[in-house]
Order: sequence, then structure tokens, then C-alpha cells
Amino acid sequence: MRLRGLHTTLAALAFLIAPHASMAETVRYEPLRFSEILGWGQDDHAAALDTFRKSCGLTPRNSLVTDMEWRGVCKAAEYAFDARTFFEAAFRPVVITDGSDPLFTAYFEPELIASPVRTGEFQHPIYRPPPELNQPWLTRAQIENGVLAGRGLEIAWLADPVDAFFLHVQGSGRLAMTDGSVKRVGFADRNGHPYRSVGRHMAQLGIFSIHQASAANIRAWVQRNPRDGRRILQHNPSYIFFREVTNLAPEDGPIGAMSLPVTARRSAAVDPAYTPLGAPVWIETNISTGPWAQLMIAQDVGSAIKGAQRADLFLGSGAAAGELAGRVKGDGRMITLLPVATADRLLRGN
Repeated sequence: MRLRGLHTTLAALAFLIAPHASMAETVRYEPLRFSEILGWGQDDHAAALDTFRKSCGLTPRNSLVTDMEWRGVCKAAEYAFDARTFFEAAFRPVVITDGSDPLFTAYFEPELIASPVRTGEFQHPIYRPPPELNQPWLTRAQIENGVLAGRGLEIAWLADPVDAFFLHVQGSGRLAMTDGSVKRVGFADRNGHPYRSVGRHMAQLGIFSIHQASAANIRAWVQRNPRDGRRILQHNPSYIFFREVTNLAPEDGPIGAMSLPVTARRSAAVDPAYTPLGAPVWIETNISTGPWAQLMIAQDVGSAIKGAQRADLFLGSGAAAGELAGRVKGDGRMITLLPVATADRLLRGN
């Protein structure tokens, strides 16, 4: 992306770039100094560097950062002894905005009980993609009405329709099978329909206020109202198909958009139209346990993660991570760390 009208020094408050072809808004870049990042000196930079190294060599080419620029910082990361010194020497902090409101949420990897076969208790299938899948395909309601039944595409069966729904929202999970085995499942494909927020829909219907539409409240309401709950969940026409993931260690997180496991509390999902995958990002927001301000690595994406100041924090696996993730929703600030070579090139207007 070629930049226009840039200021020539880092002391500039902000600079504008021509919009990306897919962006209607003007994107603004505001360079900062590390000394201007509140809490920077107190973070565990070594933990962030460990996560950065896992994906650095796989960082895809991006409209902002070239392969050569990434190779430079990756080579420096290999030999870095002091993590904070590495980040401060190799990167320059930049706030990227596009005019939309900042929004920070969180996600987790569910751990669910599942059956390898359909039983009276386990009635809700997790499907592999059908071979005829195209974009867009059938809606969630059409799929759940049984069009795939009897074709052998089921990976497992769940007892709770809300569990199945939120597994789709998260895109991956651990299944404790009733036969004693454990399966890891991850995103394989989607039906091509846009994601619609069930919580927002329930608020519009007057069931909850928007602030009450948490995962726990949605689950409880659907369980109390199974027939209406089914229609509520089908308001979201998006449907996810899964695959079995067999090459993960038990301590690994789920596979992210860079085809590597994400790391609890150090990986984040971003909009790659604005933030290069693999880039370090400093995220400031509030979660239910207090302020959040730390360095994470942009290693994942999500269909609902759209915008320059939009991120989803990966908090880990299991019920405790899920309970915390369900309460994270707030504003704040994301600061992207761009390689120094990239920043210098952008400032020159090349």
C-alpha cells in the first residue's frame, strides 16, 4: 500500500495513507515512542518473544510489511537475549485507526463432553464439510433441519445445542468422548453466510439488555425455552464445519490462522486488512478482573473481527477461560509494532 502525504519525522502526531482497496475509510497511523506506552516496562516481554518466535518465520506477506522486512526481525529474534531490548530495537509502535470505534473481546477453546455416535442424550452433530460445499451454501437453519443426516459426515455428537452453537463461534474445541478418548477439532470451512450476533438479536427482542446478553445468560435462556431458543440461535445463519486435529500436544492451544497453535493470554485475533499477522500488538483494555495492558502477537483472525482497532484475546481452554472470555467486551487501544525498516519506508512514502 503506497502512502501519501506523510510527515517526515516520528515526532509527527499522525499520518494518513490512501485507503486499501477493500477499505472505504481513510486509515490513520499515529507513531509513538515506547516511553508513551503505559505499563510497557512491567510486562513479561520474554513470554511475548517466545510466542512471537513460534510464528515469525511463517508471517505471510502483507500490504504493509515485505518478506525481507519480516526476515530481518525474525533473524534478530533468533539471537535476542533480552526480550524488551529486542522489541524496542526491532520495532516502532504505531496506532492504526480507521474511524470505527475500538472494541476488544476474548475467546477460548471449549472443553465439551461428546459421543462418537448419536444417542438419546447426544443429539447435536459436529459436521465435516460436505464435498458439494460452495459459497454461499445452506443456512444454519437449513443444515440443522437435517439435510446432512445419514451421510457419515459427523465427527461427534453433543448433548447441548448451546454448546454446539458456541463451538461454532469459537471455531475449535477439545472433546472428551464418552468412550474415554479425547478429540481436538478445528475450523475446516464455513457455509459463507455472514455472522449475526445472537446477543444483539435477543436485546432487540427485549429478552435482555445488550449488557446482559452474556454467553451464560444466553445459555440459560435457551435451556429454559428450547423451542424459541432454537429459532434464536438460528438467527445467525453462519455455520462452521470442523476437522479433527491430531498433531497437537495437550498443552497446545487451538490452531490459529497461521496454522500454528495460539498461546493463552499472548495470542490475539485481528483484522489482517489493517494489522499484519505475526505482528506484536500492545493491547490496552479492561476485563472483569481489572485493566489489561500487555504485549500479544497477532496470530489469528475471526469473521466478527473487523476494523483497525478490533481484537479478540485468546484466554486459554476450559470452563474458567470461557467464563472470563464471556465477560470481556470493552474499548481501549491497540498499538501495532511495525519493523523499523517498514516504518522508515512508510515515512519516506515508498
